[in-house]
Amino acid sequence: MRWLPVMFIAGVLLLEPVTPVDWPVSFVLIALPLVTAFAHGPLVVALATVGAVVLEGILAGTPCCAGRSVGYLWDRHYVASYFCTALVGALGTVLAAHRTRRERTLADVRFVADIAQRVLLRPVPHRIGNLGLESLYLSAAAEAHIGGDLYEAVPTAYGVRLLIGDVRGKGLLAVETAATLLGAFREAAHDEPGLSALVDRVETSMSRRATQLGGSETTERFVTAVFAEIPSDGHAVRIVNCGHPPPFLIRPGEVRELDRGRPGPPLNLGVLVVVPYHVDTYPLRPGDQLLLYTDGVTETRDAIGAFYPLAERLRSWGPLPPRELLDRLHDDLLAYSHKGLQDDTAALSVRLLPDEPPDGPPEEPPVCMS
Repeated sequence: MRWLPVMFIAGVLLLEPVTPVDWPVSFVLIALPLVTAFAHGPLVVALATVGAVVLEGILAGTPCCAGRSVGYLWDRHYVASYFCTALVGALGTVLAAHRTRRERTLADVRFVADIAQRVLLRPVPHRIGNLGLESLYLSAAAEAHIGGDLYEAVPTAYGVRLLIGDVRGKGLLAVETAATLLGAFREAAHDEPGLSALVDRVETSMSRRATQLGGSETTERFVTAVFAEIPSDGHAVRIVNCGHPPPFLIRPGEVRELDRGRPGPPLNLGVLVVVPYHVDTYPLRPGDQLLLYTDGVTETRDAIGAFYPLAERLRSWGPLPPRELLDRLHDDLLAYSHKGLQDDTAALSVRLLPDEPPDGPPEEPPVCMS
C-alpha cells in the first residue's frame, strides 16, 4: 500500500505517450491524493497533491505527448483539472489526518486490551511441581483480545487447582463476569480445603456480584466451568463439572472423557437448582495428560456444518507434549473451519510428568568388611 502512489504515477507515465490526444490519461492524476491517503499521512498527501498538479502541467505543456504539435498547459480543461486535483488533495489531506488519528486511537485501545488480557487471562506457568502446563486462547473476532472464555492454574497447599470456563454471552458483560469468576477462584483456591467447598464459595461470589449489578439478566449471567484438583502426590485428579464439556484423559493407547453423567448446574444457577456439586475422582499415572477445553472447540464447524470431531483427532494424534498438542489443535481448528471460527475457544493441557531419575550415578551399597 505504501508504494501504491508510485505505481499509480508510473502507470500514468507509461500510458500517456501511447494514448490519443482526445484521451489525456494525465487527468486521472486527480485521484493521486486519495490513493496516497490510503497509506500515508497528511503531509505526504499534501506533497503528492502538489506533485500531481506539477506533473499534470508538465504533461499538458509537452507538445510531443500523444502526437500533439502544441501544448495545452492553459487549456480550460487542464486548468479545471488543476483545480480539481487541488480540491481532491485538500479532501485527501483531511481524510489522511482522520485516518491517522483513528489508527493511533486503535493502537491505544489494543495496548490497553493487551494489558487487560495479561491481567485477566495471564499465561499459566509452564511447570508447577510435577505438572507440565500449557494454555491456548483463540478469539472468534480478529480484533478481539478478551472474551468470555477463561482458564487458570493455581498452586496451593492442597495441590494444583485448575479452572476452565465459558461465560454466557459476549461483550463487556461477559468480560466483567469472567473477571469476577477468576478473582473469586484465585482467592478461594488457597483457602478452601475441599474442592466442593471451593466451588460453593465461587458460586456465592458469582451470585452476589450478579445481584449487585442488577438488571433483567441477573439470572442469565451464568458460567459453565470445570474445576479440577491434582494433589501434590499426583496419583489422582478430582473434578467438579458445572455444566461444562468434560475434560479428556490422554494416555498411551487410551483417550476418554472424564464424565460420569453427574454434572452440576452452571455457576450462578446453583441458587435456582438445588443440586450439590459432586466431586468425581479419577486415577492419574505419570505421563497422563488432561485436556480441558471450552465448547468453542467442539462446536467449530466445517464447510458443510459438521462439528469438530475432537475425540477422533486426539486418538489419531496419540500422546503429545502439552505445547505440541495445543499447537496442533490450534492449526487443526483453523484448517477445519477455514479460519472462520464462530466462537471464542480456550484450552488447558496438563501433563503429569514422569518421575525424574536422581542426579548422578546410583550409589553403590556399602560393603561390609570383616
